[in-house]
Amino acid sequence: MERETAPLSRGRAALAGAAAATVWALAEPLDQRAFGFPYSDVALLGKAVTRGRFWRPVGLGLHIANGAIAGLAFQQVDRRIGGSRRRNAMVFAMVEHVALYPLTLLTDRFHPARGQPDLPPLARSRRGFAQATFRHAFFGFVLGRLV
Repeated sequence: MERETAPLSRGRAALAGAAAATVWALAEPLDQRAFGFPYSDVALLGKAVTRGRFWRPVGLGLHIANGAIAGLAFQQVDRRIGGSRRRNAMVFAMVEHVALYPLTLLTDRFHPARGQPDLPPLARSRRGFAQATFRHAFFGFVLGRLV
């Protein structure tokens, strides 16, 4: 398949990743209701740093930074693969999800805020896995549209 556009710049990839992570974070309350599962990535990140009143903005900032880093990683992968950038973004997001989800075994055991309402055990939760799958697919879709 021929390349659909010019090479993806680092800046555009980082901004697209940050924007996709922002949209993900804003959509968390909706998918929490849809999946009937209270897990929050923003809480996971923010409450790892502080459990004070600033955990939400700290978590959001870390989530957006992670999105920018993911965008940069995607740029490198996409450059090597070629083909449809939208497809590549979706595959990238799903591979990242499947590769990193086993780390929930560690967060379930060692996270300083584990057991709080927005940080239920994840490793053996089908709803948690489904919710995380949806979030990563959503991230991949938005990333693919923006790059």
